[in-house]
Amino acid sequence: MFTAVEHTLCVVGAGPAGLAAAEVLAQAGHAVTVYERMPSPGRRLLMAGRGGLNLTHSEPLADFLARYHPAGSLEAAIRAFPPQALRDWCADLGEPTFVGSSGRVFPERFKASPLLRAWLRRLEAGGVTIRTQHRLVGIPEGTLTFETPEGTVRHRARAAVLALGGASWPRLGADGSWVGLLEGLGTPVSPLRPANGGFRIPWSEPFRARFSGTPVKRIALSAGGRCVRGEMVVTETGIEGGAVYALGRELRAASEASGRVQLDLRPDLDAAALARRLAAARPGESLANRLRKGAGLSPVAAGLLREAAGPLPGEPAALAALIKGAPLTIGPPEPLARAISTAGGVARGGLDARFMLTARPGLFAAGEMLDWEAPTGGYLLQGAFASGRAAARGLLHWLAETGDAA
Repeated sequence: MFTAVEHTLCVVGAGPAGLAAAEVLAQAGHAVTVYERMPSPGRRLLMAGRGGLNLTHSEPLADFLARYHPAGSLEAAIRAFPPQALRDWCADLGEPTFVGSSGRVFPERFKASPLLRAWLRRLEAGGVTIRTQHRLVGIPEGTLTFETPEGTVRHRARAAVLALGGASWPRLGADGSWVGLLEGLGTPVSPLRPANGGFRIPWSEPFRARFSGTPVKRIALSAGGRCVRGEMVVTETGIEGGAVYALGRELRAASEASGRVQLDLRPDLDAAALARRLAAARPGESLANRLRKGAGLSPVAAGLLREAAGPLPGEPAALAALIKGAPLTIGPPEPLARAISTAGGVARGGLDARFMLTARPGLFAAGEMLDWEAPTGGYLLQGAFASGRAAARGLLHWLAETGDAA
């Protein structure tokens, strides 16, 4: 069955970026239809809520913007809708936020569902229609084609915002299937790669059996000229966690080259102080005790040191140097479907300053399908909200420029 639909404007994708775009368009007085391939909207937002819904971060804006790569990729969008604006928006929906001890921002109720329900009520009151189980399969000139359980639907849109996500959550609908559609239009798309995910390391079986799932606290990881302090977790197949995610771009590059990175297991001590502690061990004390008592290494950290460096020297200065710079060799990143977010996407050269595709006037893009990446900590959701709103504003400006704003 084929159905033709005529609506003024449409948004494809009912995640944070798409719903943010729909809200801006509706507030400007336009009838908006949102198409979502899954059975319900906001599934990615609800998944993020399982960890407390880290919406954004409270650090100074200049530091906040420096978390995004490529540099400047979302700067204008975030300056127009900064973290405080997102917090104010939440409060206006009846879901006030607070700043945690780490500087991260959460809803006071630590849940996504109340926020999403309030948001959907606002959108409905503003005249936004959400149609679920609509999968985008074609973008012929002036038309969007969807497959639905009832058959094919074609929407003749004056303009549209695409917010189709990356490819890191295929079970929630973000599988990257849009890449071929946009490349068919002549839009450049950077390869989709895993971001905020783990990296594979072939652990020895004893280490894997004993320490899989164990956090390694207060470490520093270095690659590509950057050093990040934090924590990581030993997994069955390698490493993951905050420090790994924050250094993800450099770790990807290292994994494609030598695979060698440096792990500092005592970043709070310099090598000389560490060597003095190791030298103070009692005569005859075992190496395991020296690592535990003198160096202050946890069992998992001592095991990591052996996995990274092999047989350890007994001489204090040499041992301290290894603890401060263990030569860890990483393998490839975990598959894209296991990552938290996606790097790559619609290249900056394929968009104008309004987030409109240069190959297709009237078609805009937002959210994780764009070529930007950021670590976890509130930066991902902030980028989605801000870019969705920016794309909608760009669409409104384009309508005004073309004399089609009515």
